[in-house]
Amino acid sequence: MAPPPQISTPSLPTRAFQWDLARQVERLDWLLAQLPRYADWGYQELYLHLEDAVEFPSLPGVARADAYTHRQLGRLVDTAARHGIGVVPIVNLLGHTQYLIKCPELRDLNELRDTSGAPLPTGQICPLHPRTPEIAEKLLRDTAPFCTTGKVHVGLDESFSLGRHPLSRAEIADIGLAAHFARYVGRLHELACAHGLRMGMWADMLAFIPEAIPLLPRDLIAYDWYYYPFHRHPRVELYNFAEVDLATPLRAHGIEYWGCPMNGAFRYEPLPVFGDRLANLQSWWHRCRRTGASGFLVTSWEAYRLAIETTTVVDAAAASLWLDPEIDDHSSLLARGFERVYGRAHSHERARLALASDARAFAGYACWQANLRWDVCAPRESATRHAADARFFARLATRDLPPAFATSLAFRHYLAERDAFIRRNLHAVFRLRRLHAKTSHPAALAESKPWQRELVRLIKDATAFAHALHDGRRAARAMWRLSRDPKRQGQNEQILDADAQRLRGWKRWLARIARRPATIWDATPVNGVWQLQFTVHNFAPAMQRVLVEQQQPDGTWLELHGRHTMEFRAYAARPQATIRREFATPVAGPLGATPDITALPPLRIAVRGLGQVAISHVELTNGAVTLTADGWPLRRKKVLGTPAPQSGFPHLDWSTNQSAVQLGSWRGGEEE
Repeated sequence: MAPPPQISTPSLPTRAFQWDLARQVERLDWLLAQLPRYADWGYQELYLHLEDAVEFPSLPGVARADAYTHRQLGRLVDTAARHGIGVVPIVNLLGHTQYLIKCPELRDLNELRDTSGAPLPTGQICPLHPRTPEIAEKLLRDTAPFCTTGKVHVGLDESFSLGRHPLSRAEIADIGLAAHFARYVGRLHELACAHGLRMGMWADMLAFIPEAIPLLPRDLIAYDWYYYPFHRHPRVELYNFAEVDLATPLRAHGIEYWGCPMNGAFRYEPLPVFGDRLANLQSWWHRCRRTGASGFLVTSWEAYRLAIETTTVVDAAAASLWLDPEIDDHSSLLARGFERVYGRAHSHERARLALASDARAFAGYACWQANLRWDVCAPRESATRHAADARFFARLATRDLPPAFATSLAFRHYLAERDAFIRRNLHAVFRLRRLHAKTSHPAALAESKPWQRELVRLIKDATAFAHALHDGRRAARAMWRLSRDPKRQGQNEQILDADAQRLRGWKRWLARIARRPATIWDATPVNGVWQLQFTVHNFAPAMQRVLVEQQQPDGTWLELHGRHTMEFRAYAARPQATIRREFATPVAGPLGATPDITALPPLRIAVRGLGQVAISHVELTNGAVTLTADGWPLRRKKVLGTPAPQSGFPHLDWSTNQSAVQLGSWRGGEEE
């Protein structure tokens, strides 16, 4: 094997990549096969996000069933070393410590307590718990043999539960939040030094607590992350995407600074949004060169819903930042990525197709909600766009593409087919309800030709979707088996299992209305008795959640449906935006074509989290009758929430409404 290219110069940062094995355990043979590639591309360090994905001999109850053994992890580390790649394990020791709290014997470490003082089953460890140093020391001791760079990364990111434990509250009241956080970092630093290791941490908490920076040990490494393109400084989502420069104060204090883009996808995305990923890589590379950053770490997160080789292509494209610095357009960068992974043939065509898929990305909570339930689509939404998406991905699936991309596009084709199917059937239910409302002989409706034609069409559509679901399952399994244990079921297959169950429910409902047309007014798998719909204007993106609540007989409010506003797209990662998304939720209420609207339940629309949204076009419909909120003209926008902070430690409370508007009465009632 040829040695890796000699590209290290004093002016270039260390190049590193990360595997998120905590979220998705990949087959060891697949991982080992990638290491020579990464060495050839000029990567020097590998970061392993582990959590419970590896056995800890000192804490035998932590590892999950499919975790790597110490021997397996050692083999990975040794192979990396043979290819000139050093390893840095990531051991989360504050935020993202659910892998510890899940263990009954470690639950008392939790920062979060119920009203009786008992630890909750979810949360993060408390820095001041008497056993926290012991547990941290054991984790570091077991990890130390794999730290071939002499470094260990202890996470500390997104630790928003700081200060909830009585012990933490007391110390913060005494010395302040910054000193509380810095003291814990100092204790972890001492433990790492005791094992001869230099300690690294994610830098995001320092954006919220900048006063802690002068209190930190000077030989720390701070890894600054942000996953969208930017011009000068990265932004902070919780601050309504305000720019925050951490490089200057960190370097002034003598703390080593790294920049960290991301290569992959978020949550439910089956493919990266390639243009956004490449722009993010470029932004960070330029910043790292401009600030004299010590390192450049391409992170990977939540890879369980995609074929990981699709992100490998992005890593390979990133290598052009130092191997081919003259290349700066996305198409050429991605083509070089395809060439490095799959060879030169068709590389430019494959890059073009991958970038074309970005316009139809399955990204953001508004898209993802169909994975959880089918009955939250807004009646105003058309199936046309999703049908066009399905045709687009069907065409792409016929191209000569590597298996990772062919199967990913086939699964994305299924998701588009599902989106179109749900909306077609929601509209069909409303058409049938209107037929029922207009007939003068409801008992004879089952024999009428319009009714029968609609049912025949729906039954054929359900049969066709069953075939699409079968194809989606085949694609999901093929994606999974490329790099994962074929004996286990992937998360995408779990979504398909739920879809299959909903489809069976839909077929049963069709059979029921064929026998009894009057049941058309009942709730279905795609809609409720009534459907509340409104438009959410995300004009100031931050960390908001919109929800609909219904008042109960005892005066309390029950959440019917909630959805985060995050888009996970570059166009939404800015202080001001013009994002409009339809929101809907099924609502119980009086049945029939002429309902008693006074019997409709009290509803309200609320916002939680950080930031503001505007609400407009509020309507309640059963398909035959559409009502508007009394005193609220359709086009009038009402702003809910409070402006996101621009500084300070964010208080993220997902259990309490920031503001709400009650929908007390309705007007209208005309038939559609």
